Order: sequence, then C-alpha cells, then structure tokens
Amino acid sequence: MKTIKSILIAATLICATAVSTMSAQQAAPAQKHEFKVAIGDSVMIKRECQKYLTGEKPSVWVWDKVHTVRQLGTKRFPDGVLLMNIYSWMCEDCLIPVNGRAQEAEEQAQEEQAEDKAAFEQAQREKALREAAEKAAAEAEATAEEQKAKEKAEKEEKAAAEKARKDSIKQEKADSIEAEKKFKHNYDRFTIGLRGGASALMHHAEKGNWTCGGDVVLDLQYAHYWTDDTRPVDLGLIVGLGIGYEQSGLKTNDSTAFTKANVNYTVVAKDIKETDHQLQLEVPLMFSLIHDNGLFFNVGPKFMIPLYTPYKQTVNTQDTHITAYFPETGITIQNNPVTGQYTGQQPTEKNGIQFNINVMLTAEIGYEWLLKSGNSIGLGAYANYSVFNTFKNTTNSEGLFNLTAPTDTDKAHLDVLSATHAYADKLGYFDAGIKLAYHFNFPKKQYKEYKANKLF
Repeated sequence: MKTIKSILIAATLICATAVSTMSAQQAAPAQKHEFKVAIGDSVMIKRECQKYLTGEKPSVWVWDKVHTVRQLGTKRFPDGVLLMNIYSWMCEDCLIPVNGRAQEAEEQAQEEQAEDKAAFEQAQREKALREAAEKAAAEAEATAEEQKAKEKAEKEEKAAAEKARKDSIKQEKADSIEAEKKFKHNYDRFTIGLRGGASALMHHAEKGNWTCGGDVVLDLQYAHYWTDDTRPVDLGLIVGLGIGYEQSGLKTNDSTAFTKANVNYTVVAKDIKETDHQLQLEVPLMFSLIHDNGLFFNVGPKFMIPLYTPYKQTVNTQDTHITAYFPETGITIQNNPVTGQYTGQQPTEKNGIQFNINVMLTAEIGYEWLLKSGNSIGLGAYANYSVFNTFKNTTNSEGLFNLTAPTDTDKAHLDVLSATHAYADKLGYFDAGIKLAYHFNFPKKQYKEYKANKLF
C-alpha cells in the first residue's frame, strides 16, 4: 500500500510540474475586445441589468453602489468587466462610467491584470491537482480504523441530538412557565345577579303551622381577586348591595275569651291563614374562591334589613263563631247580632312586623363560563341562614281577636291581629335557590388571556 501511495504522489507531482511549465510558457489570452472603461475606473451598474455574466442575480444594494474596475476580460468572459468591490463579472454594456484614467495607467493596469490572471490560474490548477492527489491518497488509505471513527462520530452525533431534544423540552417548559406568569394578573369584577327560590321567616311560636314561600333578589356586587403562580385558585373579597322581595305564611286555629260590657265573649276560629311579605335590603361581605377550571365558592356574613313588611289574612266565616255569656242571667247566646256575630270584617293588608336586622351566614357554589368578550357568566345555588335577629315581641295580646262590643245601633266588630305579633317571640330568616350572574371583568384583555392560558 505504501508503494502504491508513493507512486501516485510521484505521478501527481510530475503532472503538476508539467502543467506549471506549460502555463508559464503561455501568455494570457490577448484582449480582442476594445473596452470603453479602464482598470481603476469608477462605474455603476444599470438597473436593467438583472444578472452577472455567471448567471446569478445581484443583490438590491449592488445597483446603488459605485464599483472599481478590477480586471477587463478573461478567457471565460472576453468582454466582461471584473468589479473589485463585489468581485463579480458584468457585461461592459451594463456599466455607467463615473470617471476615467490616463492611458499610461490603463496599460500598466492591464499588465498587472495579465500577471495576476496568470498567477491566479496557475494557483487554481495546482490546487486542483493537489486536491486530486490528496483525495486519491485518502481513498487508498481507507481502513477499519476510519470506519470505527465514523461509527464513533455517528454515536456522538446521536447523543448530541438527544441532548438537544431534552434541552428543547426543558426550554419549552421554562417558556410555558414564563407565559403563565405573564398572564397572572390580579383583577376586579362587577356582577349583576338575579336569584330566586324558597324562603321563610323562621317563627318561634307555640301556635300555628308556618309554611315556606318564595323570594326573588337582585344583587349588585363588586369583587377584587388576588392570583398567584403557585396555586390554581384565585382568592377574592366580595361586597355589594341586594334588594328583593320575600313572602312566607302560616295556618292556625284560635280561641280567644274576653269580657266586654259585663258580657263574657268567646271567639273560636278554625281556619285562619296569614301571609307575611317583606321588602328587604341585603349587604354582603363574602370571601370568594375561583378554581382555574371554572368552579367557584363564596361564603361569608350578610346583613339583611326589612324595609317594608305588610301581611295579609283570611278567616273562614263559616268556621268562626262568637259566643256571648251573660253572668247576671246565666244566658248563653251564639252568633246573635245583638251580642256579637262575625261577618267577615277582617283586615286585608296591614304593616305588621317591626323594623329589625338579621345577621345571616350565606354561601354560594356553582360554575362560570368565560365569554369571547372577556366577561363571564355564572350559574349556581345559594343559601342564607339567619344566626341573629333583633326582633322582640312587645305585644301583650292573649289571642288573635279583638272584639268591639255591640250597641243598640251597631253590631259587634271583630278585628284580627297579626299572628306574628300575637304568637312569635323570635324571628329569623332562611332562603335557598338558584342564582344567575353576569360578571364584568377588569382589565378585560388580561383576564381573558389569563383564563385562556389556564385552559378555563
């Protein structure tokens, strides 16, 4: 193998020497083309010339730049002009002269051009021969050791590719964390909510069966939420104002005895119905939790103030009886116009419950959806339970009825009192139902990007 290698190198050197000798004996090709520009002239390239003589398209900046003529003509491009700044060949017709030079300088430049050209071509030939010789030697010396080196290089390349893949995954995770931090903003919201359900005044009384009614409330609320990169839950504080309507009722029987004008009266009613109404004002102070998946939970105290509390009653006339007993004569008379007869003269509506304040514990739970506008809609359930009430019963009545004794000209008049005033010694409040809310979130754009980033 070494002998073959030596022979190939010797042959290559001999050929290189021969070519070098022939190249030295040959002069540069004569310039047959008569140029209008000279070496060293400053020229510009015309805009309509879109290609070099080698076929490539010039860059945009080439047309606006002044170039210096480096060489005139070559064997490959006899009528070409070599520009020094970009070292590219252009047709002379594509050039615009900027200034000229003296004839002596032109001839001297041509001579230098010929020498440079001959030296350049010689160097190119020698380089080509040298590369051919080195390639032949390298191919002759291919061994198992080179193959082993190749396999090692492939293994290292695979290891480098795997490391680059892991680094890329790590960087993507870091970028994702940075993106999440970018969208983590504290935000505010204004809420308009409407809720309704079952409700009741929680009477504490010995007589009567108290029944549930219904309520409907309009909520206007403001909230501020704090966010953190380390937790999936936003923490908030809610304040606001609510105004609504509530009603509940009772069913009871009653028997009232009293003395009027030396006559003992007894009133018996078997079917009395009362409905308590209430226009109320609510002031909440709640803590709020919103999970990134849309679930929310609000809890806290609420102050409820009744503004107007009328009540209505109905008494069954057929089941209401008045008995009058005259102690002096021992006579008992029932439903007589002279002694007393109930004719349905009960009030239809009166303001009955005194002004009082409820302190309630309230809770809301549900789900909210993000809208394209950046706002959101929430739907959930709510419950309010009174833990303190300022109501006090100041009535000393022994029953629901108050009888005005008859006279010679007027019949007896029976007045029905409020069951709450007559029987209840304690009041409370309870309601539960469904709530629909629309949330205006601020700042809207950041809130939308943040929730979308958290796959809300």
